[in-house]
Amino acid sequence: MRKLGLIAGGGALPVELASHCEAAGRAFAVMRLRSFADPSLDRYPGADVGIGEFGKIFTALRAEGCDVVCFAGNVSRPDFSALMPDARGLKVLPSLIVAARKGDDALLRRVLDEFEKEGFEIEGAHEVMGEMTLPRGRLGKVSPAPEHMADIDKALDVAREIGRLDIGQGAVVCEGLVLAVEAQEGTDAMLRRVADLPEAIRGRAERRLGVLAKAPKPIQETRVDLPTIGVATIHRAARAGLAGIVGEAGRLLVVDREAVIAAADDLGLFVLGVDPQERL
Repeated sequence: MRKLGLIAGGGALPVELASHCEAAGRAFAVMRLRSFADPSLDRYPGADVGIGEFGKIFTALRAEGCDVVCFAGNVSRPDFSALMPDARGLKVLPSLIVAARKGDDALLRRVLDEFEKEGFEIEGAHEVMGEMTLPRGRLGKVSPAPEHMADIDKALDVAREIGRLDIGQGAVVCEGLVLAVEAQEGTDAMLRRVADLPEAIRGRAERRLGVLAKAPKPIQETRVDLPTIGVATIHRAARAGLAGIVGEAGRLLVVDREAVIAAADDLGLFVLGVDPQERL
């Protein structure tokens, strides 16, 4: 198996991928993005790099013998005026600024293009660790009740539609009412907004109602930016009074799966995978 270069942003996903590669015996090195990557990744071979240091990244990947790369973790949209690119990054910067004006997906595709032009193959996190994606059906012990089915369908419809419009990946629906849609603030902030809504229009711990749906955008670069849930998502959905979470099977990453299942079971939330475009 070819050696992997893990381009690590923030959050738990890069940490889990590194642990998986280590346990599986796959050779890898970590390019730790400064100000984003978790300090626990320092123990692995690799380099600390800035997001504008394309030359340093390419040189470090080749020095480590990596010919496949995986982008994982959270990275905020950069302030291009504050970037400090190296010479290689300066050549790329104008095209990145142009791409960024077309949206985050266009920016990601432009970054991937640059790595592919340098001869690196892109491998998605779901390819590095195949069991990381949401399977079809129930994940854990809790199943959705019949009264949740209409909300599941509508939340998926809304999530897919805002994805088609390149707005976001997630939506919350409760008893037919759209409580929130995700834009640039992200899923966690959206769920905090829902938790602040009056209980009259949302669920609560004693009577859970409503569904969070997440779906990738049709134009989304799924090798880099699949929708993701983790333990924090479960806890925030619970605080918002939701009954469960639904996503497209094979198109939603579940970070720290066993902990996600344990948290969902403990809090009484369902996590459900459906076929893309499926209606229940």
